[in-house]
Amino acid sequence: MNYEQFLTEDRRLVILRGLAAATMYRTNAFVLQRYCDALAHTVSLDRIETDLTWLAEQGLVKLEKSEGVTVATLTPRGGEVAAGRAQTPGVARPQPGA
Repeated sequence: MNYEQFLTEDRRLVILRGLAAATMYRTNAFVLQRYCDALAHTVSLDRIETDLTWLAEQGLVKLEKSEGVTVATLTPRGGEVAAGRAQTPGVARPQPGA
C-alpha cells in the first residue's frame, strides 16, 4: 500500500466515524470537511464529495442534495464498518480501543 492509498482509506474511516457521531447519523459535506481537518486530513471539499460518492457506491452512506449541499447519512452497514464490526476494502479498519 502506498502513502496516498493509506491516507484515502483512513480519511474514509474518519468520514464514517464523523457520521456515526453526528445527530441522527447525518451531516453535510462542509461539516465533514471541518471534521477531517480537525483530524489532520486537510483536503478540498471536492475530495470529500468524491469520498462520499465512493462510500455511497459501497452502500456505506446515502447521499442527497439540499439546495446544492451534499448531505450524507450513515447506513447500518456504514455504522458497522465505522465501529470495526465489518470491513470494506478501501476503508481503513479502526485500531483496537479507538
